[in-house]
Amino acid sequence: MAIIKGAVSRVERLALGSPAADSTTAVHAAITDTGSPVTVTTAITNPPTPRNVTATAGGTAADIKAISVVVHGTNLSGDVISETLPAFSVNTAGSVVGSKAFNTVTSVVIPAHDGTGATTAFGIGSKLGLGVILSTDSVVNSYLNGAREATRSTVAVSATAIESNTVTLNSSLDGNAVLVDYYQS
Repeated sequence: MAIIKGAVSRVERLALGSPAADSTTAVHAAITDTGSPVTVTTAITNPPTPRNVTATAGGTAADIKAISVVVHGTNLSGDVISETLPAFSVNTAGSVVGSKAFNTVTSVVIPAHDGTGATTAFGIGSKLGLGVILSTDSVVNSYLNGAREATRSTVAVSATAIESNTVTLNSSLDGNAVLVDYYQS
């Protein structure tokens, strides 16, 4: 079916780059606990495309405390943002996942764990920043490496915060191009 003469398509295509697979250390390698809160501002690698940040507790499991780390940075518009990630599970190595898409990470704040055998690393997750503000989920299709996703992507929207507009593909990210079609309201 053709578009009516003089009408304009309201479906837009977003090219979200070629995001690599998730990584637990892409933003910062594991930092060993010192027994005191730590703010890290050096040796940080920004996500190659706006993405959510993860934190992974490791090292000596008995030294891991149920703490919440804080990530500071900017969104795609250059606005300063921060996010307090969910708390780690006490005495359990594992990752927690943020929901905001960070364009840059300027610092991370790690409260003290229970012991100096605990470590905390920062990585990137599978939520990609859309780079547009949507008031409703109007995503029509998502594509990885030119193939349309058979299962619909998970979409989060916010009418006010660009960093809270994200898409998570059903397929694992692998360094191939991601495209997203959305209906512009």
